[in-house]
Amino acid sequence: MRYPAFLIALSLILVQTALAFGNRDLLAGRWPEQEVRRILVSRADFKPFPTITDRRDWSQVPQNVQSDCIKEAEKLLGTKWEPLPASVFLEYKRDGNRTNYERLSFGRRQRLATLVMAEVFENKGRFLDEIANGVWAICEETFWGVPAHIGVQKKGTDLPDISEPIVDLFAAETGALLAWTDYLLGPRLDTVSPLLRERIRIEEGRRLLSPCLERDDFWWMGFGPRKDVNNWTPWICSNWLAATLLIEQNDASRVKSVHKIMRVLDNFLNIYPDDGGCDEGPGYWGRAGASLFDCLELLESASAGKVNLYGDPLIRKIGQYIYKVYIKDDYYVNFADASARLNPEAGLIYRYGKRIDDPAMAGFGAFLAKQQGLAQNLRVSRNGSLGRLLPDLFLLNELASAAPREPLLGEAWFPNLEVLTARSTPGSVAGLYLAAKGGHNAESHNHNDVGNFIVYAGGRPLLIDVGVGTYTSKTFSSRRYEIWTMQSDFHNLPTVNGVMQKEGREFHSRSPRFSSDAGKVEFSVDIAGAYPAEAKVDRWERKLVLDRGKRIELVEDYQLKEAVKPLRLNLMTPLKADVSQKGTIGLSDPTTGSQYGISYDASQFDASIEDIPLTDDRLKSAWGERLARIVLTAKNLNTKGNYRIEITPSR
Repeated sequence: MRYPAFLIALSLILVQTALAFGNRDLLAGRWPEQEVRRILVSRADFKPFPTITDRRDWSQVPQNVQSDCIKEAEKLLGTKWEPLPASVFLEYKRDGNRTNYERLSFGRRQRLATLVMAEVFENKGRFLDEIANGVWAICEETFWGVPAHIGVQKKGTDLPDISEPIVDLFAAETGALLAWTDYLLGPRLDTVSPLLRERIRIEEGRRLLSPCLERDDFWWMGFGPRKDVNNWTPWICSNWLAATLLIEQNDASRVKSVHKIMRVLDNFLNIYPDDGGCDEGPGYWGRAGASLFDCLELLESASAGKVNLYGDPLIRKIGQYIYKVYIKDDYYVNFADASARLNPEAGLIYRYGKRIDDPAMAGFGAFLAKQQGLAQNLRVSRNGSLGRLLPDLFLLNELASAAPREPLLGEAWFPNLEVLTARSTPGSVAGLYLAAKGGHNAESHNHNDVGNFIVYAGGRPLLIDVGVGTYTSKTFSSRRYEIWTMQSDFHNLPTVNGVMQKEGREFHSRSPRFSSDAGKVEFSVDIAGAYPAEAKVDRWERKLVLDRGKRIELVEDYQLKEAVKPLRLNLMTPLKADVSQKGTIGLSDPTTGSQYGISYDASQFDASIEDIPLTDDRLKSAWGERLARIVLTAKNLNTKGNYRIEITPSR
């Protein structure tokens, strides 16, 4: 497999990062293969959850959840398993569309998960034929993954090459789904045909278990030149591990696979920052830190409690990240590709919090469960991820009685990630909320956004990070930064001499500083290094101050080599903006009627508004039909200077 030069360069940087954090090797380093062989529970004795024959255990699941699932499955009986045409697979290559195929593929898996759980709940054999249809259809698929991930095969982005099985996120997810199906239903599948389970084992082996054990060159493993592993690593490992523990018949291969998974997870943990921050954002935490937790739960169960990392400070901080970036309702700090609106998995957060003995995190899980009405509206399909569903099913009664706790933290600081979050009144949503970042422009799911900040008021968005639209072939290609949402011009950042920030690890912040007390939170960073040479920037110190209960100030102090074009300060908002009054930008929230003001020096800047209609469904789900970009354009060309803007609720 060939790697572009820029990936090799990035990998060398990440190796240096790993050395800076120390090669932790928290798993394979503590439990070598011979120790895994000694402590690993046998396949016959591995019982993480009850099977269909354990009827007393299933009575713990609330009846409304069971009956809702059965009703949903009844609608599926006798209906068509949608085909997966080659022409739809090829849409990604031809025009960049990945969603049409994914909708068909994911729909099959959701359907199978619903049918499996309905049969487990009802236990009458009524859904077995339809389950057999689903298992057979999925086993007949040429590729278990999605078109967007097939490009790593030697024949490139095209139809899948059956001679080279590729393990991507959804090949692994599918493997786990079939493994849980086999585990839960067991001999009941044999009543349809004994060849069903045999087919599952054959397909698991050739598509997932053998490639993962025999190959070291999948980039997400972290063994090759590319070291920038991300959420793919624990996400795939969680499913690979489940399939290994449940399906692998050969004891020696089972031990080797489990230990290799531990080595791969070490590659993920060895480059994870000490502060536990997820540079992919809270939306990806659900498949980064949360999938790591899935792996740790399986390892703990499969070793009868002997593999346990829950007391490790890094594991604690990785979990705690999710409530430290919570704003209000379904709003979270969303730098990079993360969406601003999120519904994290409440049960998982509750269980993670209990495991690390953190009442705030466990309480947050209970809070989310009540906000989401989890006990009444648990969707058993869970996008086909039965490994995520099963622990929640046996947790619903406990969650219903657990004390909820909304984590309205006064501030949080991630020194490695260079991310700040702070609110006016700790423990309250009243007033202003500020989040800001330094960092560099080669982060996972990166946007060119060094120095960006967001502001919320009363838990509602005021100045925002737009996020990312629906993924296409362009999103993760060399043309990524042609997409407007990735560009610094569409973040709350300056455009200097007509030049935007540049992508790459060499474009980074300098001298980040953070301080806080009861009255004030300050964050400052020099963002000059995030701009290329043609921007002609020597120094650009950006300081953000949250004066608790009063205002947020942005203070800029800069030095340029030359001033050839007027400075522009861009501010993104979903609110209605009014610049008719010089020196003040009025912002109004039509939902709440609240009014806010941004004051600036009218002798320094002219203010204008650019309307941005939204056509992308993903962006519209976060912000509605439109956004506005407020642009402050400098009236004079200056090689050095400073300015200040102030954000306040209108009086």
